[in-house]
Amino acid sequence: MNAIRIDGKAIAEDLRARVARDVALLQAEWNVTPGLAVVLVGKDPASSVYVKTKARQAQAVGFKSQQFLLPGSVGEAELLELIGNLNADKSIDGILVQLPLPEHIDRWRVLEAIHPAKDVDGFHPYNVGRLAAGRPALAPCTPLGVVHLIKSVVSDLSGLDVVVIGRSNIVGKPLALLLGDAGCTVTGAQLQTRNLPGLCREADVVVAAAGCAELVRGDWLKPGAIVIDVGINRTTDSTGAAKLIGDVAFVEASKRASYITPVPGGVGPMTVAYLLANTVNAAVSRRGLSLVKNPEASRPCSCLHQLDRSADLQRAT
Repeated sequence: MNAIRIDGKAIAEDLRARVARDVALLQAEWNVTPGLAVVLVGKDPASSVYVKTKARQAQAVGFKSQQFLLPGSVGEAELLELIGNLNADKSIDGILVQLPLPEHIDRWRVLEAIHPAKDVDGFHPYNVGRLAAGRPALAPCTPLGVVHLIKSVVSDLSGLDVVVIGRSNIVGKPLALLLGDAGCTVTGAQLQTRNLPGLCREADVVVAAAGCAELVRGDWLKPGAIVIDVGINRTTDSTGAAKLIGDVAFVEASKRASYITPVPGGVGPMTVAYLLANTVNAAVSRRGLSLVKNPEASRPCSCLHQLDRSADLQRAT
C-alpha cells in the first residue's frame, strides 16, 4: 500500500481563494475591509518568517494588514498598551501576538488582554471555554486546519476512532474538542501514554502533534489509517544541509496508511489559511453581518467550509 499524500498547499490555496471572495463581497456591499494586526516581539528567526508569511498572505486576499515589530527588551506594560490600542481600533478585526514571547513577559496576561472578538488565534480563555461548551467561538487555526484536511479525504467523521498525540493548548486539546463535536471517538495521548503504539494500531486516524521527530513508526499504524503529521522538527541530512521532518516516520507510514500529510506542505499552510478565515469571521461577526439559518453553521467545528456563505452575507441586515 502506498499512501496518497494530502496536499495541504493546494487545499490551503483553495481556502484562501474563498477568503478573498468573501473580502471582495464585504468591500463591495458594505465597504468593509477586514483588518489584521500581527505583533512580533524580538527577532526569533522562525517567528520572523511566520510573521512575514502571514502579512503577505493577508495583503494578497485584500486585508488591511499591519505589523508591529517590537524589540525583545520591550516591557510588558508597553506591549499591553499596544494591545489595548488595537482592541479599541475599529479598523482592526484580528489581533495576533506571535509566540513565543521573551521570558520577562507573561504570555497569558498578554493573550488574555486581546479582546475575545478579535482573538483570531483562538487562545483567549473566553473562546477556549465556549469551544469546550459547544458554543460558537473563534477556534485555534491549526486544529481547524487538521479537521479540514481529514474531511478532504473522508466526508463523514462520525464514528471514527482518532488518536491525537499531544496535549498542548494550541493543538492537541482544542483538536480533541473539534473532532469530538464532529462525531469522532477521540483518545488524547502523549509521550508518557502507556502502550502508545497499541492505541495507534486501533485508530482510523492518527494525528501526531507531540513535537518528537519520527515518533510514529510505520508498524504503529492500522493498515489504511489516515495520518496527519503536525510536527515540525529541524534537523540535518547526511550532507549537513538543514531540513524539516515531522513527528511521523514518513516513508514507513506511507507503506501502511491510506492518506498522509507531508512535512512540509501538509498542515502548515492550513494554519495560515485559517488565520485569514478567522479574521473574516471576526469582521463579519463584529458587525452583525452574518445571517445563518442554522445556528450551528457558523461554528468552525460544525461547518469547516464556513466561508461559502455569500448568500448569507447578501441576506444580512
